Amino acid sequence: MNILGKRYFFFIFSALLIIPGMLVLIFGGGFNLAIDFKGGTLLEISFASGKVPSTAEIKSIYDSKGITDAQITRAGEDRLIIRSASLSDSDRETIIADMEAALNDKITVHRFDTVGATISQQVTNRAAQAVGLAALGVIIYISLAFRGIPHAFRYGICAVIAMAHDVLVVLSLAAIGGKLFGWQVDSLFLTALLTVIGFSVQDKIVVFDRIRENSNIYRKLPFETLANHSIVQTLQRSINTQLMTVEFMLLALALFGGVTLREFAVILLVGLLSGTYSSIFVAAPILVVWENKEWKNWFRGQKPAQA
Repeated sequence: MNILGKRYFFFIFSALLIIPGMLVLIFGGGFNLAIDFKGGTLLEISFASGKVPSTAEIKSIYDSKGITDAQITRAGEDRLIIRSASLSDSDRETIIADMEAALNDKITVHRFDTVGATISQQVTNRAAQAVGLAALGVIIYISLAFRGIPHAFRYGICAVIAMAHDVLVVLSLAAIGGKLFGWQVDSLFLTALLTVIGFSVQDKIVVFDRIRENSNIYRKLPFETLANHSIVQTLQRSINTQLMTVEFMLLALALFGGVTLREFAVILLVGLLSGTYSSIFVAAPILVVWENKEWKNWFRGQKPAQA
């Protein structure tokens, strides 16, 4: 199975996954940020009658109070989640009273969260720091663990590049989901993203470790052939582990877990699938490209792959 011989097709496929979302981010106004990152108030309510009013009715009540940025989504059969600019306790009580009077229904408040602009900025900065520290830790760990083979730092750099691939896939999905389905980037999204990074790095270390082991066994093989043999050896393990232990569970959670967890489950599902894909079809191929210095031949015709 000559996987590495088709590496440029895999690179093109990855670009097709990532570029649409990046275009949405650039030309579509960026992410649909939740209050965790931009500040504001989240109000989750239900109605005693079990009848949920229309979005227009709720929005008109907020507009009458001068709050024109309210975003209203349903959460289950009898609940609404309303995101808006920051509200005080008195503002909330006034709005609830106005809704009860206008709708002639009793309202129960299940959640009332307010995040200030300063706190949301701290969350954003720490999220970026967490991703940066994770990337640095991966490079240091792999460079030390693989120090017995030539160019050990290359394995760390390639793992981080493939990890960045998985992050971009998740960001692309979040951008497209925000435009099509109203998905929001919140703290739960950040949890999913860091989980994807963890699983992604784990799978790449497994593949690279097999390359390291085979480097001591098959010393006379060309590096591309050795790397391809190592990928084939780990292919069944990577696919079976992900499908049996994670992907089926996340698929069930996405289908039957309810509205509030669906976005989280879908992002994890796609992100972990991307992590498995990139371990096989991105990380090791980039390592081979680097080892062969193929960029020297990109504009002079590609050198035929090793048999």
